[in-house]
Amino acid sequence: MLIAVPKEIKNNEYRVGLIPSSVRELVNQGHQVLIETQAGAGIGLSDEEYRAAGADIVGGAQEVFDRGEMIIKVKEPQPNECRMLSEGQLLFTYLHLAPDPQQTELLVESGVTAIAYETVTDDQGGLPLLTPMSEVAGRMAIQAGAHCLEKAHGGAGILLGGVPGVAPADVVVIGGGVVGTNAIMMAMGMGARVTALDRSLDRLRALDMQFGSHLITQFSTAESLEQAVLAADLVVGAVLIPGAAAPKLIDRAMLSRMRNGSVLVDVAIDQGGCFETSRATTHADPTYEIDGVVHYCVANMPGAVPRTSTFALNNATLPFSLKLAEKGLAALLDDPHLLAGLNVHQGQITYQAVAESLNYDFIPAKEALND
Repeated sequence: MLIAVPKEIKNNEYRVGLIPSSVRELVNQGHQVLIETQAGAGIGLSDEEYRAAGADIVGGAQEVFDRGEMIIKVKEPQPNECRMLSEGQLLFTYLHLAPDPQQTELLVESGVTAIAYETVTDDQGGLPLLTPMSEVAGRMAIQAGAHCLEKAHGGAGILLGGVPGVAPADVVVIGGGVVGTNAIMMAMGMGARVTALDRSLDRLRALDMQFGSHLITQFSTAESLEQAVLAADLVVGAVLIPGAAAPKLIDRAMLSRMRNGSVLVDVAIDQGGCFETSRATTHADPTYEIDGVVHYCVANMPGAVPRTSTFALNNATLPFSLKLAEKGLAALLDDPHLLAGLNVHQGQITYQAVAESLNYDFIPAKEALND
């Protein structure tokens, strides 16, 4: 198969779909790889390194999209990229379609087969291609939140871990999955006082076993959530419903009662955000303030540490890329976990949560492929 990797064009996005070692694996399996020139420059990967791994370097995105049988990216295709896609191509990348009607419409119109990293599953019921970025985002959430708590950045002027004789910050993490677990680890490591909320008792038990009695765990109800949020200096929204829009857990009325100078970090913003007042921001302009509360809602948080993120992502995606390159669409029928990643196929929406969120007809993935 001919696999093509364009340079990412989203604001402040320096990650790249394939690293040279992944290219080498694909080439060694008999595939051809095209890399847009300078695609890896933002993380210190040169065209020469890609050539040494066996890739061909091409001069622009149009050639990448024109020639590639499978397009491997990191972020969702931007509108002009969507318009370069065509029927019969495979697209393998993060999509996050539920809160993005424009991208969904353009992918449907293109006739492309689009497989979303974030809905591929594994034997344990996890999301293996979302996990590495969730690990990065969870850890970054605390780093970013601590920065925003500084007075110069609109916060209350609180040091996350306090100092002897001065209490640490109160951190609330909503959601005990991969993002939440990594946020908890970082916040506790920095000395904050941390409360975790989740609606799964099994997750709360697992967090209690992992972090011990210094972590406060609470079953998430409207009352427990409100009490925790109103007492918090930093709130991390780490709630995910795979493929679907995130639920709104903090409304404007609750926000208006939060502490002045407190901070919200919405890691769920790629899926629309879990706070009513959330709107996507960028690394260039990451925060805004409403009712005295600082909002950090960067839509591609791992993009701030693109080298770490790219290498971590490639570790997870490479086995699936190899399967798709070897078998094409047949790989989806052979592997139910890869099939779960299929969101769009030849004008049809094949992921139920996306169809429900955007009012499309839902066609089961296997049925769409067998048509």
